[in-house]
Amino acid sequence: MELPARSDKLKASRSNRPIVIACTAFVFSMVGVSFAAVPLYKLFCQVTGYGGTTQRAEQMSSTVLDRTIRVRFDANVAPGLPWSFKPADREIELKIGETVQVSYTATNISDLPTTGQATFNVTPQKAGAYFNKVQCFCFIETTLAPGETLDMPVVFFIDPAIVDAPETRDITTITLSYTFFAHETEKPVAAVVEPVQDKEAL
Repeated sequence: MELPARSDKLKASRSNRPIVIACTAFVFSMVGVSFAAVPLYKLFCQVTGYGGTTQRAEQMSSTVLDRTIRVRFDANVAPGLPWSFKPADREIELKIGETVQVSYTATNISDLPTTGQATFNVTPQKAGAYFNKVQCFCFIETTLAPGETLDMPVVFFIDPAIVDAPETRDITTITLSYTFFAHETEKPVAAVVEPVQDKEAL
């Protein structure tokens, strides 16, 4: 009399197997999406200029307008990174479409090698889509020896299209801001200490 019941349980188990497989696949896909969220968001910001993120350009601008714009430079260091970080110039005035190079300098003021990584944004945020960087040190892991100073150039231009958009054509000043954060490196493996044997026990 127990055989039909066991048969029904076996059938139910087999019928539930596709559901279990589907749920497992869904969980793994959600985990993959969560890991991809940060780089995808970063790419989205770089393409759209969302949140004041600047654009990346492979070549310099071919159009230069007679109109000028002022660009200010800001430098910050997050807690935990013993660096001095500052721009060589606090602000410059350039023609819209003109490609220029500026520099930031960072100095490790600690007694140990330290590694930092910079993020950036521009304000006003709506100008981010028109701020094109040809060369930049952002998102690069940078290690400085104790007391070492590094010159970090930034090459950029302001897209002439900024004067055509109603929301940006009246902008006269843009601020480019960088913040360096401490980057966690691999810690050395602690030496294995052998237990000291009790001589009296020997």
